[in-house]
Amino acid sequence: MPDPNYIQRHLELCDAGTPFVSVTMVEATGSTPQDAGSKMLVTTDGHFYGTVGGGRVEAKAIDHALAMLTDQDTGYSHTSFVDWNLRKDVGMTCGGSVKLYFESTNHRLWRVVIFGAGHVTQSLVRLLSTLPCRVTCIDPRADWLDKLPAGTNIEMVRTDDPPGQVASLPDDAFVICMTRGHKSDLPVLLEVFRQARVFPYLGVIGSKSKAAVLRRELADAGLNPDKLNFHCPLGLPIGTNHPGEIAVSIAAQLLTERGGGEHL
Repeated sequence: MPDPNYIQRHLELCDAGTPFVSVTMVEATGSTPQDAGSKMLVTTDGHFYGTVGGGRVEAKAIDHALAMLTDQDTGYSHTSFVDWNLRKDVGMTCGGSVKLYFESTNHRLWRVVIFGAGHVTQSLVRLLSTLPCRVTCIDPRADWLDKLPAGTNIEMVRTDDPPGQVASLPDDAFVICMTRGHKSDLPVLLEVFRQARVFPYLGVIGSKSKAAVLRRELADAGLNPDKLNFHCPLGLPIGTNHPGEIAVSIAAQLLTERGGGEHL
């Protein structure tokens, strides 16, 4: 019978966006410390919940799970299957064997952070909510944040100080500025470049002329002009100025960049 506590802890990790590996003993033969069907959860901090036998076999399973979580080349999802002889592979005196299935979740999760919850963001978040990513939307306007779709991969942050959120952004985030206008986009960019943050994608909604003004004002603030790299205009050159079509063009550019397209 499934452990309801295990299911609950699994869901908690999923909802929090925490990278973890679920370990399932799919087969146990001979003398083994746990039965088939036993489960365990492992985060980057080590054992989180459950057991697949304790002792050496569990320690080896935890090490295997941690290796999956620290592997930078595993992509956005990863599974692994092992067949261990407890005596030869684990160093136990037991004469049995175990087969374990490992599955990582939220490993190298694609994170998208959007400053601003306006019309284009409303459409973009709806598109991104269907993809394997985690979206954070930051805006001082609670009424606009409330219009965003609810979902376990959508986080809404209402704050009167959006630039103050820059320091806490993960290094691997794709960051987009689509606030109410130039005056509220600029402070966010100032914080990004003052803190020397380098994100895999940084973009600002607007025209080429807006981009030129932003770069001039950032340089006037004492920042190195050679370091002021960001996408503006946003998106691929497709569609019209309808918010929904702009959102499609932005989503297409984000996917291109995530897939290893030409970077700034």
